[in-house]
Amino acid sequence: MADAARTYVTTPIYYVNDVPHIGHAYTTLACDVFARFMRLDGHEVFFLTGTDEHGQKVDKAAAAAGMAPKPFTDKVSENFRALAAAMDISNDDFIRTTEPRHYRACEALWQRIHDAGDLYLGDYGGWYAVRDEAFYRESETTLQPDGTRIGPTGAPVEWVKEPSWFFRLSAWQDRLLAFYAANPDFIAPESRRNEVISFVKSGLEDLSVSRTSFTWGVPVPGSDGHVMYVWLDALTNYITAAGYPDEAHPRWKFWPADLHMVGKDILRFHAVYWPAFLMSAGVAPPKRVFAHGWWTVEGQKMSKSLGNVVDPHAVIGEFGLDPFRFFLLREIPFGADGDFSRRAMIRRLNIDLANEFGNLAQRTLGFVARNLDGMLPSPDVLGGDDEALLAQARGLLPLMRAEMRRQAFHAALESAWQVVREANSYIDRQAPWKLRKTDPVRMGTVLWTLAETLRHLAILLQPVMPRSMARLLDQLGVDPRDRDFAALARPLPGGHAVPTPEPLFRKVEDKDGQGAGC
Repeated sequence: MADAARTYVTTPIYYVNDVPHIGHAYTTLACDVFARFMRLDGHEVFFLTGTDEHGQKVDKAAAAAGMAPKPFTDKVSENFRALAAAMDISNDDFIRTTEPRHYRACEALWQRIHDAGDLYLGDYGGWYAVRDEAFYRESETTLQPDGTRIGPTGAPVEWVKEPSWFFRLSAWQDRLLAFYAANPDFIAPESRRNEVISFVKSGLEDLSVSRTSFTWGVPVPGSDGHVMYVWLDALTNYITAAGYPDEAHPRWKFWPADLHMVGKDILRFHAVYWPAFLMSAGVAPPKRVFAHGWWTVEGQKMSKSLGNVVDPHAVIGEFGLDPFRFFLLREIPFGADGDFSRRAMIRRLNIDLANEFGNLAQRTLGFVARNLDGMLPSPDVLGGDDEALLAQARGLLPLMRAEMRRQAFHAALESAWQVVREANSYIDRQAPWKLRKTDPVRMGTVLWTLAETLRHLAILLQPVMPRSMARLLDQLGVDPRDRDFAALARPLPGGHAVPTPEPLFRKVEDKDGQGAGC
């Protein structure tokens, strides 16, 4: 397969100091939808997720749990595997930073950066946030009334002084700015790109990349007592999984990664430190880093103290997996912050899925079952109204392809829903229940047109709702071998039996006992 038809997409690897929540589900889902879309579009895809298991925060969390770090990470990492399974995530690999392959990659990358002259030994004195595993300039911290300081994320910072290896980040300011200028799509969305460029233009300081105050990390080669800064260790996972440092590895063909999907809070590490590390080591940087927003819950920031952390498993249990997947990518413009509420979830399920899409499928296929003995008709001469609907359905692939490639998942879904709404208008205008008595041939053409439109929608929406769309394609009698995007060019044949349809989505009631769509 040609290089242009390969795609490598990654989630951030998740920090194992806590249990997964809706934010983890959101990022992983976005990557899964992108990976599934590209596979159906003929690409050879490598999709990576995993867990980040070193650092002071994990060391402290393990101690608080009364466990050694490795057994603790073994246990908590499984929670993230379980979330991926529950979300029907199609990742090709799950990496853990405690694996031997990762230690080898980190050591090799460190050595290449060292050989390039970008590492030196010194003493670090500065503000450090354990919660963020991040170093901050004093200008980025805020003095509190009680004399403590917090960083820009609100995390407490403490003054750290210890021997450290430093990366000459200050030497990369102009080279990074030149890289951003030459690669305008490297950071998205545009607002985040502007933030990164402003940060780099404000001046870069050399970065402490080793710690000596604890031992839970990747040992620095040839430097006893030093472990690698957790972010240098963590970021390396993306090339570890691609086979680094073995550039003859079968997966190395996927590097550089096409898309790193991250939350906006860790953009600086991915868009500033990571390309500098890689270029120093003579490795190509990734092609794109997309930073999405955060979720609040019922208008409030998620926190354990408020007891409002959304458990994805609970939401799936109540509403079903595909409605949850749909909601997360449909509710807000991807990249912006969003609010999760039970009522909003119910509204999307009842209106978008059950009323608009599910009802369209049920009306069409139920009519075939009741009035045509379950035999899908073949079309006769297509009229202008038929051609207009089919043209809209057939034009969906290029629209959605463009929107997916810029990670506008919400826009891709809105494009699909324009076709859903138009198909509902079409069935009302054509009224096949009237044509059954007055013009059965025309009725057959109308029903085939609707079935063909549903086939396009089902194939294109598989990345978002794989299980529900598989059921719809089964109900349309579409062969499992004819469900990729290339199959869209081959019209649905008529004259075959289709099974009695079952509802794709079931409405739920809100807490007041009223359907949220009412």
